[in-house]
Amino acid sequence: MRTARRRSIFLVLAALAGLFLSVPAASAHGTIVSPATRAYQCWQDWGSQHTNPAMQQQDPMCYQAFQANADTMWNWMSALRDGLGGNFQGKTPDGQLCSNALARNSSLDTPGAWRTTSLGSSFTMHLYDQASHGADFLRVYVSKNGFDPATQRLGWGNLDLLTQTGKYAPAKDITFPVQTSGAYRGHHVLFTIWQASHQDQTYMWCSDVNFG
Repeated sequence: MRTARRRSIFLVLAALAGLFLSVPAASAHGTIVSPATRAYQCWQDWGSQHTNPAMQQQDPMCYQAFQANADTMWNWMSALRDGLGGNFQGKTPDGQLCSNALARNSSLDTPGAWRTTSLGSSFTMHLYDQASHGADFLRVYVSKNGFDPATQRLGWGNLDLLTQTGKYAPAKDITFPVQTSGAYRGHHVLFTIWQASHQDQTYMWCSDVNFG
């Protein structure tokens, strides 16, 4: 009797495992990998050594993000909201742009010495889309001169629009050029909106950059 019961439990567990393996990964989406978004940079630099105490001194912004919620970094590809209907500003309060107004990612809104990617006045942005959703468009802003990412939370009034792309067919890798006026110097924030061609899903991220 006991052996038969164990066999039945084993068969049920095996069936459930097969069911889960057959379901596509709903959380597989994407992010801007270059210049790296805040969550992606933290995952890339510290994901394999997230318990390393050196992070607190070497990269304090990633340290506070891991302390607040490590899931922010593990799920760097899933910073999306549904059903905004294009009303990005109306449904995303000032100070919550870098987290896409997701409470679980609120550490990404924290001002501080985020690590930066060095850029010139012209550069290429790279969206990595695990699920190949494609894009209705991508819109890229830069923080205005005078905005200090080390002490201020990003708001809509702190942004200059750089570019908005056209539509992209589904692909894992989407790259596109961005040109600035050349007037920006030092630490700035690139704020990107990705309107995915998949239902009404909107992604928003911050990438910290240093213009030479």
